[in-house]
Amino acid sequence: NGKVTKIYSGEIHYPRVPHEYWKDRLLKIKATGFNTISTYAFWNVHEPKPGVWNFSGDNNIAGFIRTANEVGLNVILRPGPYVCAEWDFGGLPAWLLKEPGMKIRCNDPAFMKAAEKYLMRLGTELKGLQINAGGPIIMVQLENEYGAYGNDTRYLTALKLLLKKAGFTVPLFSADNPEDKMYINSQLPDVKHVVNFGEIYHMLPDTAFGILSKHQTYFPEMCGEYWTGWFTTWSDKKFATPNFDIQKRDIEWMLKTGKSFNCYMIHGGTNFGFMAGANNWGNRYMPYITSYDYESPISEGGIPTERAFAIRDVIKQYATWSIPDYPSPKSVIEIPPIKMEETASLWDNLPTAIFSVQPKSMENYGQNFGYILYRTTLTGTRSGLMKVKELHDYATVFINGKLIGTLDRMKNIDTIRIPDVTGKTVILDILVHALGRNNYGDRMLEERKGITENVSFEPFTQMNWQVFPLPMDSKYLQKLKFVPKTELIKAGGFYRGNFILNDVGDTYLDLKDYKNGFVVINGHNLGRFWDKGPQQRLYCPAPWLKKGVNEVIVFDMEGVNIHEVKGYITAN
Repeated sequence: NGKVTKIYSGEIHYPRVPHEYWKDRLLKIKATGFNTISTYAFWNVHEPKPGVWNFSGDNNIAGFIRTANEVGLNVILRPGPYVCAEWDFGGLPAWLLKEPGMKIRCNDPAFMKAAEKYLMRLGTELKGLQINAGGPIIMVQLENEYGAYGNDTRYLTALKLLLKKAGFTVPLFSADNPEDKMYINSQLPDVKHVVNFGEIYHMLPDTAFGILSKHQTYFPEMCGEYWTGWFTTWSDKKFATPNFDIQKRDIEWMLKTGKSFNCYMIHGGTNFGFMAGANNWGNRYMPYITSYDYESPISEGGIPTERAFAIRDVIKQYATWSIPDYPSPKSVIEIPPIKMEETASLWDNLPTAIFSVQPKSMENYGQNFGYILYRTTLTGTRSGLMKVKELHDYATVFINGKLIGTLDRMKNIDTIRIPDVTGKTVILDILVHALGRNNYGDRMLEERKGITENVSFEPFTQMNWQVFPLPMDSKYLQKLKFVPKTELIKAGGFYRGNFILNDVGDTYLDLKDYKNGFVVINGHNLGRFWDKGPQQRLYCPAPWLKKGVNEVIVFDMEGVNIHEVKGYITAN
């Protein structure tokens, strides 16, 4: 609007925060000193199935942006179609993987046709919220760190034209890490770059900006992502912990030298449901935990940390606007131990089977998330080592209903010894838990879930399977048949308990006595738990609780004695 304004931005993602808390978190970001927020748009939550759109509830991105405008924050929109974000498949919808020969993040006709439908629909939602239409959106990002992935500038050019066609008229920009090859791979002559960096790069900010300046001139310099923390994967010994002395130094340098910047993340939130992504570096598959606290200045539960107050104090010295006080903290509660008084066996609640000569990935059966069961009959001399080629990602293996072991992609364990069944006919069940899809790098197309190749007793390949898709969505969970039971049930069980609250507040449910599964409270999927750690407690926001009777369902694929679940006021 004709004013020279430095952008002091914080990253926050609308589907990682209950919509009832959007205003609270945005007010806290403003109180930390920021005048702008940045958010991705997540294709896979908005189009869960081809042509089926969801812009309601926690996915109401227009409502989120209007709330930012209401509290006086500008918005940087990063619509993808690929976003990374430690989010399942980098925000791309899993149904793309059903398409034979699909290529992503390039000028592939099938991919571009799907991406165009998404971007046009997103434009319908958001084009009226740009600053030149009286809204808060000031900039739109083209793709995301593309130089680290590929060099198809025809793809980037086509995306740029699609964004214009969708109605986005504010300045476009692209973002890459401080490496020359990345800027060379992704540079378009009329799209300016920002630089992403942080402590992990082990370089001073003037070095990072120096690399950026080699590839463009005459554009206000900005850090598109200054990483305030880092992600944590299952089996990490501890949560990622940043060096705040380095962060404070870098932020102060950017303020002193007149740079604009975006702190990624200012508030991380939670990977509710099955939306946590994964990385696959050096042939090591590493799925992320449910919490996306990210060691952000504003914690997963929305509490400003010491780092938030320190950033606020530094920004105060440079901001040309008044910085408000933090709003009052949200209530937190403890929940006394909840008795799980009912159980439902997975094996008594299977859907109708699909016959497959060979097992296929869950995407081939129209399933995006959850679990999937593969069943076959072994006859004759099927014994010895069984190999499940390209298992994605973790499986429990049963012979005639008895658990005989597990397979684990994280540990590269895809082989198990089958007991001698000579002269017998037995049922083999393989229950697969689909963890997060890889969200970064050149191996994303390998992220189909379930049994993605075959099952063999080398050199024999096992044929003729029954397949049971288990998305664990509300439609499936509502049909479960629970019975009163208080002892151990067969691996693959649901545990249900009720509890009464006189008042609601945020809490953290402790799952330390369970092994591997997920938790649903009053119909809301809090996310995965796993005894690999380091996370043992799941964040439960107050808006998902109610005064009076509440219901909690725990699913554990490995089978445990029934344990109580307790709510705590802290994450650890």
